[in-house]
Amino acid sequence: MNIGEAATASGVSAKMIRYYESIGLVTNVARTQAGYRVYSETDIHALRFIRRARDLGFSVEQMETLLALWSDHSRASADVKRLALAHITELERKMREIEGMAKTLRHLVHHCHGDGRPDCPILEDLSQGLEAASPKPAKTRRAG
Repeated sequence: MNIGEAATASGVSAKMIRYYESIGLVTNVARTQAGYRVYSETDIHALRFIRRARDLGFSVEQMETLLALWSDHSRASADVKRLALAHITELERKMREIEGMAKTLRHLVHHCHGDGRPDCPILEDLSQGLEAASPKPAKTRRAG
């Protein structure tokens, strides 16, 4: 199977397949004498595994660990569960952060008149964030 066929069969774009190969996530892909990649059913299965892990939000590093665990038939399922639980914790933390952002934006939108006036609490809030984030000049001490 060539890369286009592998992309269609796995649901992973050819560009992402090349990327995963370049970082070592996809390994040992056979090549023709002309250098074209030739994907086996085993390769397609691994690409589908990667696609599903990516759909669940796992990082490349986590996918690498999961692939290693998947191919290690003497693995302990506790190792897989530990990784998944840590990922759930991270996803839940991110959800709380996103919920907080949405709450803040809802509040700002509610207080914005949305008419022809120039004053806008949304822009006001954003500009206050810039002031808080900008570095303050260092104070110089005078010799006394």
